[in-house]
Formats: sequence, C-alpha cells, structure tokens
Amino acid sequence: MTNSKPTSGRIVVGVDGSPCSILALKRARPIADASNWGIDAVAAWQYPSYLGAGAIGDIHPDDDARQFLHNSIEAAFGDDLPVDLEEIVTRGIPSQVLIEASAEAEMLVVGSRGHGGFVGLLLGSVSSQCAEHAWCPVLVVHSRDHH
Repeated sequence: MTNSKPTSGRIVVGVDGSPCSILALKRARPIADASNWGIDAVAAWQYPSYLGAGAIGDIHPDDDARQFLHNSIEAAFGDDLPVDLEEIVTRGIPSQVLIEASAEAEMLVVGSRGHGGFVGLLLGSVSSQCAEHAWCPVLVVHSRDHH
C-alpha cells in the first residue's frame, strides 16, 4: 500500500478492529498529512491463553489479524488511502509491540478502549501502558460513544 511520495517520519497506530481503533486511524491521517509522515497501522496478536502450549487446530490468529486490520483501514478511509500507509501484523502482546514500535516513531496513536477490558475504565490497559511507556508522544483517542 505504499505510495511513492517520500515521508520524513512515521505515525504508529494501534489497530484491533474496535470502533476506537478505527477512529484512531482517522485521527492520525490529518496529523500525518500536515507533518509529511507515513502511517504504520499495527495489529498485534497472541495466542489465547486458554489454548496453552498445545495444538491450535483451525485457529489462524495471524490471518484473522490481517483481515481485521484490512477491514479497519477500509472502514476508516474507504478507497481514499493515506499516502505511505503500511499494514503491519505482528505476533506479540499488543502494548509491548506498540511501545517497541514507538521507539522509531514520531507519534503513537491508540484508541482509549478496544476489544476486551473493563467497561468502566476511562483508558484500556493497552492505551494506558502505551501512554506511560512509549518513546514518543502518544495520542489516546476517545470515542464519543463512551462519554
């Protein structure tokens, strides 16, 4: 999905398919456009803990993550994709993957609440971990539906 226009930096956006992560993609775009930065849309996955170390059968979390990332990008931008958008799917704990990616980024953008977590929390566990430990500025996007 890379366009030929060179960029000077990257914005990392955490995407889990939730409405807040789609909104985070939308919020990253005007910042990226104004700053001449590219966008790395990052989906991190890990095997569910209830599976243990045994066989996983027909579960394909990498393919599932790739699909929800693609669907989220389509929901955020339709056919009007940002210049220099990269789709990145990585195995790992989402907060750790995003914090590591932040070391090379100009900004990290995450939704305040994604899939999982407790309904009463203002910030989800991933967004709070990123806000505390990221190596770059962090924008935590709140959905109007949660206020």
